[in-house]
Amino acid sequence: MTARTFRLDPNPEGMTPSEFTSPSSFTTGNKTEMNLYTYAAEDESLLSGIWECAPAREDYPEGYPVHEMMHIISGSVTLTHPDGRSETFTAGDTFFIPKGSPCTWENTETMRKFYMIAA
Repeated sequence: MTARTFRLDPNPEGMTPSEFTSPSSFTTGNKTEMNLYTYAAEDESLLSGIWECAPAREDYPEGYPVHEMMHIISGSVTLTHPDGRSETFTAGDTFFIPKGSPCTWENTETMRKFYMIAA
């Protein structure tokens, strides 16, 4: 993707189905997942985009696979840590998960986020 300045649109055209979430992780009959990359470094070490996912729960006991900063556009997500502490992020919240952080990710409603990932 060519480097350029761009505006992140919370309701962009061109989102396409994606398969980042395991089909077994969806918690309802809705298994819709959409993504739009807004930037990808040639080696994919840095990715930015918009992602939307139906209700899902994923466990990361060995740690979150990437460094990721997120801004919730709609919906919410709850991260539960191994010590039982949980944090819920809703529309308007921005947060960061460092690579290797063990957690459980659960969005109980369809959520949409901006993200920036560093592999």
